[in-house]
Amino acid sequence: MRKTLTAAIVVAVLLILAAVVLILAVRGGEDDGHTSAGHNDADVTFAQQMILHHQQAVEMSELAGTRAESQKVKDLAADIEAAQGPEVKTMTGWLGSWGEDVPDEGMPGMDHGDMSSDDMTGMMSEEDMAELENASGAEFDQMFLTMMIEHHEGAIEMAQTEQAEGEFPDAKATAKDIETAQTEEIKTMQALLKS
Repeated sequence: MRKTLTAAIVVAVLLILAAVVLILAVRGGEDDGHTSAGHNDADVTFAQQMILHHQQAVEMSELAGTRAESQKVKDLAADIEAAQGPEVKTMTGWLGSWGEDVPDEGMPGMDHGDMSSDDMTGMMSEEDMAELENASGAEFDQMFLTMMIEHHEGAIEMAQTEQAEGEFPDAKATAKDIETAQTEEIKTMQALLKS
């Protein structure tokens, strides 16, 4: 009876030690900006900032439905909205699975004015957004295209940083897709501005 009890205690102690070693190994992998689950700080920053960036692009695109004069501008805005809405959901899912904060437009200290900093290039200020909201017709088209080109350039810069510094394969793939799609959209918008 004693031998069985002693053997059970030894097994329990070994299991506890194995669990402690595993926990320490996981925590050790979080040094140097790395976190668990195959992602790092660059992935978290990319997802958090791109969610806010995309939310503003969707907000801008929604305005085009009722304010744009050109059908081509309306179609482009609809394409932007259709592409970026699902990407926001995907990135929100990543952050949730990583146990990270999911930003939203209502977060304190995250208003559009604050987001036009060097951290998030291409973001429109509250004043820019108000001007766009108050415009219509050809004036809206010109303003929308000019602002969205700048907005896309900022997103491309963020996507390039993620591809260079990120670790999470899906985030890097999404960043590459964003860079490709938005580079093409910039060409389209530049052509529309000249037409």
